[in-house]
Amino acid sequence: MNERQKAFADYYIECLNATEAAKKAGYSNKTAHVIGSENLSKPEIKEYIKERLATKEKERIASQDEVLERLTAIMRGEVKDQLGLETPVKDMVKAAELLGKRYKLFVEKHEHTGKDGGPLVYEIKKPNFNRSDSDVESDN
Repeated sequence: MNERQKAFADYYIECLNATEAAKKAGYSNKTAHVIGSENLSKPEIKEYIKERLATKEKERIASQDEVLERLTAIMRGEVKDQLGLETPVKDMVKAAELLGKRYKLFVEKHEHTGKDGGPLVYEIKKPNFNRSDSDVESDN
């Protein structure tokens, strides 16, 4: 991939318009739409664009570790609000709650017992689709 193709790919990532990216990369206005389309079909340019987009995405979106670190800092009161004030207790509690859920510290269990105190046992009768109409009448 030459420098002009690399410039095309970088401009394409910015504007997502092949013709516009080709013009900005220095291709002729007359052939920009054709060159732009051709460049997008070249595997090395496609791969470069894919890698650059993945890098940008990684920079924009918080990782799992980042989120956990931020929640921990809030829970510990290490984060100030927009006005420079201490972290409100409700925010600290909410951060602790979210971390607790993440690490399954708060597991709710519901036990259901029968009349005798033992576990409930359900008996489910399966329908018999092979019975004739006369068998059904005799059951009644």
